[in-house]
Amino acid sequence: MKKPAYKRILLKLSGEALQGRQKYGLDPKVVNSIADEIRDVRELNIEIAIVVGGGNIFRGVVASANGMEQSIADYMGMLATGINALALQGALEKMGVDTRVQTAIEMRDLAEPYIRRRAIRHLEKGRVVILAGGTGNPYFTTDTAAALRATEIGAEVILKATKVDGVYSSDPILNPKAKKFHRLSYIEVIKRKLKVMDSTAISLCMDNSLPIIVFNLKRKGNIKRAVSGEPIGTLIEE
Repeated sequence: MKKPAYKRILLKLSGEALQGRQKYGLDPKVVNSIADEIRDVRELNIEIAIVVGGGNIFRGVVASANGMEQSIADYMGMLATGINALALQGALEKMGVDTRVQTAIEMRDLAEPYIRRRAIRHLEKGRVVILAGGTGNPYFTTDTAAALRATEIGAEVILKATKVDGVYSSDPILNPKAKKFHRLSYIEVIKRKLKVMDSTAISLCMDNSLPIIVFNLKRKGNIKRAVSGEPIGTLIEE
């Protein structure tokens, strides 16, 4: 494998990525498989921060659409990300990977509060930092949290792990004729209303010239391929 293209990355994992084929919750085999890939990338001396979603446990958007007050629903979703972060931490530490969980909402007995300088110091010491709790504020998605945290810690790229191998003109699972984009600009994503990340997250990446690679997590080794600079998935940049 050639020299990695990045020194510090932020990996965005959806909650759904951790549930595997289950309809709800966590699949330990999937969690262990993802942890194994993260360990392989960490062994390349790449500094890794991870932002996790919580949609496998609770989806605030769905709850608010069904009558729950949105702030409450969003806070419940933030708590769900903490469960996923602890599961991933447990899997990584069983494999010998030194890991820290930091949360935007204080959970003193379970994790550290998110402090930017402390997160950076953990990364410099070779620890994987898992960031839970979104931004700590309702009305913001974990995609926006990923863009914000990546900017704060000086990550060179956001790796957005998905169920498909890039960004398409429409859902490729529903539309077999959907066109795949290999490279896009931030403005194109916003103008075409492509469902990559929400517009707030895309705008934040654009303002800070932070590239995004959207790739298929299900193909083993893809995280390592992405950090090595191989042309996989879809690259979003200026």
